[in-house]
Amino acid sequence: MALPVLSSSAVKFRRVLAHFPQELSLAFAYGSGVFRQAGASAEQGETNMLDFVFAVDDAVTWHMTNLSKNRSHYSFLKFFGPKKISTVQRYGAGIYYNTLVPFRNRMIKYGVISTDALIEDLFHWKTLYVAGRLQKPVKILAQNENSRLQAALVSNLKSAVTAAFLMLPESFSEEDLYMQIAGLSYSGDFRMIIGEDKSKVQNIVKPNVTHFQKLYSTILQDCPQVVYKHHLGRLEASIDKSPEGQFTQLMALPKTLQQKITALVNPPGKNRDVEEILLQVAHDPDCGFVVHQGISGIVRSSSIVQSAKTILTAGAKKSVTYSLKKLYKMAKGGLKKTS
Repeated sequence: MALPVLSSSAVKFRRVLAHFPQELSLAFAYGSGVFRQAGASAEQGETNMLDFVFAVDDAVTWHMTNLSKNRSHYSFLKFFGPKKISTVQRYGAGIYYNTLVPFRNRMIKYGVISTDALIEDLFHWKTLYVAGRLQKPVKILAQNENSRLQAALVSNLKSAVTAAFLMLPESFSEEDLYMQIAGLSYSGDFRMIIGEDKSKVQNIVKPNVTHFQKLYSTILQDCPQVVYKHHLGRLEASIDKSPEGQFTQLMALPKTLQQKITALVNPPGKNRDVEEILLQVAHDPDCGFVVHQGISGIVRSSSIVQSAKTILTAGAKKSVTYSLKKLYKMAKGGLKKTS
């Protein structure tokens, strides 16, 4: 597999990648260790934990090889072997994390997800867990020639724009759009109540608008409802908020989100098809709120199960340490807002 050309600043990511089995359909780095967040110094960015996701075609084989190379990364589950690890991986968001792994005077965390599970999440928003991370800027480290995966990556970005349009007012700024998109995968996440800085979405977007522009410029330029003046760094949008316009957008949403919206709106015992229900939602003045509630329902379920899995995949000691770090960051963010 050919690695993309990385800048000299990304050599550290390549060094990390070299320590893992190379059978990857996609590998990317994300988070505050990769992209600066508001309120964080350059020194903090150099010491924050580095976060990675590896998509693999055969999870059992990958974990088997990784256990032989990096056995110490795993919790007590290593004693049960790669098949059991792969079974645990499938629960929740379909991703298995090894966290607080020491690497060259730095801590790293990496998640392993099957290529099929990733593609399903990107196309259908089954959990919005990894799909949500890929709606924000990431650093792609490796990607193979899987055309279905490539199509799914693009589909996920288009769906994020469509969902954001439904929740935003008729006109909005470019930053408003990126704030809405960045917040999708945090809607309904119980960790935003306890465990995450409440300003997280704003902290992600404000210093990284140019990265969001790079990620979404092609999609926005092809969108008839948006005048995207990239050379001026400005977006002028006029979204069709008529029932017809909203119905078109609702019909373009990922399948799981449509199902969540249907479950919210359709009274028990009534057997109506999805199209009929979405037409009703399109006429509802609270259409955007209903979409938001649907997204929250997806995220809430996957975030709870995924967090519960941490006790197994990280082990009790690492789970407590990781949770305390999150609580510290949340408290620090709260102190900044009140000072």
